[in-house]
Amino acid sequence: MAWASSFNAFFKNFKRESKIIPEDTITLIEAYVEKNKLQNAISVIENALKNIESAPLNIAVTGETGTGKSTFINALRGVGQEEEDAAPTGVVETTMRRTAYPHAKLPNVTIWDLPGIGSTNFPPQSYLTQMKFNEYDFFIIVSSTRFKENDAQLAKAIEMMGMNFYFVRTKIDNDLGNEQKSKPKTFNKEKVLMKIRDDCSEHLQEALSSEPPVFLVSNFNMSDYDFPKLETKLLEDLPAHKRHIFSLSLQSLTEATINCKRDSLKQKVFLEAIRAGTLATIPLGGIIMDEVENLDETFNLYRSYFGLDDASLENYAKNFNMSVNDFKVHLRFPHLFAEDNDESLENKLSKYIKRISSVLGGPVATAIYYKRAYYLQNLFIDAAANDAIALLNNPGLFEKEMETYISMPLDYWE
Repeated sequence: MAWASSFNAFFKNFKRESKIIPEDTITLIEAYVEKNKLQNAISVIENALKNIESAPLNIAVTGETGTGKSTFINALRGVGQEEEDAAPTGVVETTMRRTAYPHAKLPNVTIWDLPGIGSTNFPPQSYLTQMKFNEYDFFIIVSSTRFKENDAQLAKAIEMMGMNFYFVRTKIDNDLGNEQKSKPKTFNKEKVLMKIRDDCSEHLQEALSSEPPVFLVSNFNMSDYDFPKLETKLLEDLPAHKRHIFSLSLQSLTEATINCKRDSLKQKVFLEAIRAGTLATIPLGGIIMDEVENLDETFNLYRSYFGLDDASLENYAKNFNMSVNDFKVHLRFPHLFAEDNDESLENKLSKYIKRISSVLGGPVATAIYYKRAYYLQNLFIDAAANDAIALLNNPGLFEKEMETYISMPLDYWE
């Protein structure tokens, strides 16, 4: 098949923490292709897609009352503190049971609120058994002051059981604000952050033989401080097939996160196209359909992943004191379906294909790449990602003219 020569080249474009199938799976597919065992290659791809699509993700968050644990959980879920299904904040912890909080948009993702070990009578090993430790993909241990010996002992027990754990120090913005108020003349942000980090590490090292990293975060400004580093670390440590669902669960708060979602979705669309290549059909049927409703349904899914669904846009528009319709005028995605100036969606797609081809060159000018539905989904992904980046980086978006909807970073495939 024509796509075989470019399969390996495609996945080389993505960083390790962004790849959604394991390296050995990529190698196995390549081996089957080289031996012309294409049906075997397709079978491996189908199994990989099944794993990606059905993978559950369970995140355990533990910490004492008052550490900002519930606020952190709500921030991970993309849920406001006052929304109906938000984890309750500002209440005294009275239960010794774990509580499940499903992700607002992704039913396969569940964040579990575990009582702090210091508020139970369980030693670390018993605590993990009571909290069903084997059901989680990783633990996040939260503190708003220095980490206590209980926290370190819990981490040691988790490590002994071969599971990953991460220390998160919350309320950093409060600490910086208090320090600046008390020492306005000598205040130095970086020095204060270093002092907090060193203090946490020092207390952890008293109980642990290693020196685990501590991630400093603000629950209300998640893009600041160490939260992006925490996201990258979690993606690196997760099994490849779970990176897709985790990347989609993250809020689009940094350009790196948005690009990670873009990478993840493009890989999945590529694998689906390869799987269906022998039948010359992919999820949208291999042709551009006339029913805008069907196109809308597909693109609305991508919009949701990037925080551009109607509910998210309503919240965003309120910040600018605008209506959602006025707000949409300045985004790219509504113009994909409009046929202004006699330019149909097919013409727009043709421009997009031409642009991608000029960037990628000849090796990928294969039959599978020129299936229009494959390109259509990539157009959708890029439009949504570029809108999310524009909103993130350019609050003055509305004072400037809209850039063309077919724009795409030229270094994306480098």
